[in-house]
Amino acid sequence: MLRTILTILFILVSVALSILVLMQEGKTQGLGAISGAAETYWGKNKGRSMEGALVKISTTLAVLFIVLALILNIARI
Repeated sequence: MLRTILTILFILVSVALSILVLMQEGKTQGLGAISGAAETYWGKNKGRSMEGALVKISTTLAVLFIVLALILNIARI
């Protein structure tokens, strides 16, 4: 019973993680990175924006994904 619940949770976390990673913007800054022109107010405060929240949530889900994978693998033995 517990293994079934953990497997369903594992599937939900993996789907949510895939969606969140696809929602994030790319890290490429183009030619603005050479001259430093890409450092704007919005670029410096990404941690408070929606992009920063997506990064934090995806990091949390990635850790949860790894922990669930380890638990499911140990429970199989």
